[in-house]
This record gives sequence, structure tokens and C-alpha cells, in this order.
Amino acid sequence: MWRITKRGEREFRHGQEAYGLAADQARFCEGFCPDVEDEWTADEERSCYNCRLRRWTVESFLCLGPA
Repeated sequence: MWRITKRGEREFRHGQEAYGLAADQARFCEGFCPDVEDEWTADEERSCYNCRLRRWTVESFLCLGPA
């Protein structure tokens, strides 16, 4: 699910439109913190795409939550 960047950051391998996979990852994440609703990109509330601890990249996002 994740790749480690040269800077040691966790980047989601599946891009910005793998809604089911992002929701599955968030379901088991102890660090999940929902972002403000205006920033949501997925319909399902509990999704990495809607987490306050994600930072978008050109192709995907970085997870800043606990590993």
C-alpha cells in the first residue's frame, strides 16, 4: 500500500483515485483524523483522502500519521 520516499515519508502507492483502498487503510488507522468537510475528496468520511494528516503530492499523497 505504501512506498517509502527518499526522505523517509510514506506515500500511498495507488494514486489519488483508489477510493476503496484509501477507505480500507483509514478503517484500520489509529491516527486517522478527519479533515474539515470542505477539504474532503471522497464520499466515505473515513478515508485517507479525507484525513487531516495527508499531504497531497503530484501523483498521490503522503501520510503524516503514525506508521
